[in-house]
Amino acid sequence: MIQAGFLQTDPEFGAVDKNLSHAKQLWEDRKADLLVLPELFNTGYQFQSLDEARNLSEPIPGGPTTGFLMDWARESGMVIVAGLAEREGDVLYNSAVIVGPRGYIGKFRKAHIFDTETQFFQPGDLPFTVFDTGFAKIGIMICFDWRFPETARTLALQGADVIAHPANLVLPDCPQAMITRCLENRVFAVTADRVGTEQRLPGATLKFIGQSQAVDPDGTILIRASEDREEAHVAALDLDKARNKKINGHNDLFADRREDLYRVGGKG
Repeated sequence: MIQAGFLQTDPEFGAVDKNLSHAKQLWEDRKADLLVLPELFNTGYQFQSLDEARNLSEPIPGGPTTGFLMDWARESGMVIVAGLAEREGDVLYNSAVIVGPRGYIGKFRKAHIFDTETQFFQPGDLPFTVFDTGFAKIGIMICFDWRFPETARTLALQGADVIAHPANLVLPDCPQAMITRCLENRVFAVTADRVGTEQRLPGATLKFIGQSQAVDPDGTILIRASEDREEAHVAALDLDKARNKKINGHNDLFADRREDLYRVGGKG
């Protein structure tokens, strides 16, 4: 059994230092093994220009936000997954970093870039990876990656117990869709979304839907946050449920897969 938490925040655009300290204050003295923070939690979402996105992006590792998270993880004993804009040379990615008490663990770059993000970020070029933290195997996907079922399935096939899902959701379907992702893969998912609105581009007001949640392999919502408030929550996850892929006495979710038939157009 592990304790997994999430923060649901309303960041002030561009106020990185303020957003970092506010996230830590919102968490207060809660205890968890794993903490998931939203996508672009340190900067806000709606960039007005490529130059602005570049100025608010950081190397991973080596940037100030990763350093802040590493210090926090070391002080608290938690593994932390958080979304931020990454800069590698002249290329920008919508990324997530995973850190722990011993330091930097790894990163993931969002594979499926949504809407106006395509003006600033390149599609991720890192493979879907499961990070073994010792207490759990954690996969990462970012926001719109939820819309593609191959994402969660790839992580589950690599042995993920928990999918950490930093997000800035504006589409209303994700909270319910993540129930399906958990059912069809028998994994836990912890979605950390944000709330509030941003209107930094003409005619493009974004209202973020909140509803951060933890869902178990049976599709049960363990915790779901509100649609409009900053919140912090912790849920107990029994990882044995994710490691048992049996549906009943005769069916196993992965052993019963018919890879011989999963081909477009019939014959391979």
